[in-house]
Amino acid sequence: MAHVAVVLAAGASRRLGQPKQGLRRDGETLLHRAARLATTTAAQRVLVVLGAQSGAMAASIADLAVECIDNELWEEGLASSLRAAARALADFDGPMLVLGCDQPALEAGQLQALLDGAAAAASGCAATAHGDALGIPAVIAAAIWREAGQLSGDRGFGAALKRLPIETVWRLRAPELEHDLDTPADLIAAMTRGWIDEA
Repeated sequence: MAHVAVVLAAGASRRLGQPKQGLRRDGETLLHRAARLATTTAAQRVLVVLGAQSGAMAASIADLAVECIDNELWEEGLASSLRAAARALADFDGPMLVLGCDQPALEAGQLQALLDGAAAAASGCAATAHGDALGIPAVIAAAIWREAGQLSGDRGFGAALKRLPIETVWRLRAPELEHDLDTPADLIAAMTRGWIDEA
């Protein structure tokens, strides 16, 4: 089934002290890399949800076949970006591939594995295992992502996935994706692993 991809990139990275979207791996910014990887999945549409410094961020991915959505309520947290994406997809009734730009170890093969897993799963959903929790990148069935209007704060679709019978959600086990970039210590660790270019 045709899918859409949504790249979440609206935050200001306050704890990190610099925009994580602009950090680089192999010379490419993490925002550009995430958006580019999303385009490799043959998505019907690729939406990039921006907030802080949206103009500069949009300009940095102008070469890619993506649609930028400006989330004016980005300071409210993750849920506001998911609500903005859902509004833009009002006429779409397929699965949504959701990814961020702060998992520097993310690879295209992992996104394809999630899409394949979701296609075979009874729930139509697939998610990345983060310990006992389920998180992004993830593929969310339309019946669930349409509930985005009920989300608030920094909550995503994790609670909705948790309500589903465990055997109906395909899980990607990729421990490297548990390393995101929230703090300076996270950044140093990512540089040590070669996932982020040295400053």
